[in-house]
Amino acid sequence: MEGGPALILVATPIGNMGDLAPRAVEELAAAGVIACEDSRRTGRLLALAGISGKELVVVNEHTEADAAPSLVARIRAGERVALVTDAGTPAVADPGERLVRAAAEAGCAVSIVPGPSAPLAAVAVSGLTSGRFVYEGFLPRRGAARAERLAELATSERAVVLLEAPHRCARTAADLAESFGSERRVVAVRELTKLHEEIWRGSLGELAAWAAAGLRGEVVLVIEAAPPPAPPTDEDIAGALAEARAAAPGASVRDITSAVAGRLGVGRRRVYDQARKLEGF
Repeated sequence: MEGGPALILVATPIGNMGDLAPRAVEELAAAGVIACEDSRRTGRLLALAGISGKELVVVNEHTEADAAPSLVARIRAGERVALVTDAGTPAVADPGERLVRAAAEAGCAVSIVPGPSAPLAAVAVSGLTSGRFVYEGFLPRRGAARAERLAELATSERAVVLLEAPHRCARTAADLAESFGSERRVVAVRELTKLHEEIWRGSLGELAAWAAAGLRGEVVLVIEAAPPPAPPTDEDIAGALAEARAAAPGASVRDITSAVAGRLGVGRRRVYDQARKLEGF
């Protein structure tokens, strides 16, 4: 695919221009057209890289749906299209996913010059993930959708990675402390690779005070996973058996005990022993 028609995602620095990879410069110089989130910011990036005379097509949250078909058509006609965003890796919490999907569905080659990514960088410096995390991006702004998402994430057995705008970070911190528990550990990262880079570590209960002091730049939050649930007690098993019997009165003791053992993650013998103590089994 080298040099041929394709859509090439090009990761760009999230702050420090020294992070612009040589291959990123090569791909941007070779592209027939560059799809970008903001033409002014990309113009400055190209100037710093010594690249001039490139056609720029704006692909952002407002224009991507309309721009994608024409860009795909250009790839199919033989052009090489580079896709960049203002910072980091395109299509991850940034525009580009629609264009990637449209190109792939049209049978176009899609490749990437990997590089900077604020969420992955935050994960790496957090020390909280134990190798497993879920990337959630931005929470819903308000209402039932926000409450439901928080409740779902609060019990996640994987670390949770969130993005937040600086002016909303204090409110989000308060909501997280209420849903997850104020003692849950969190790492907040902002301005990565920039002059005022900050990596803050503490609890969700402490996070709101830090955020309320005033922030600049988008914040990445890495929240440690929920502790594993306590093993079920004999009372839990008895309650589950009674519910299972009521839901399926004709089922055999063997079927019920097997189902309850699987649902609670305990041995079938233990469940069977509890069943024998219950009236009606």
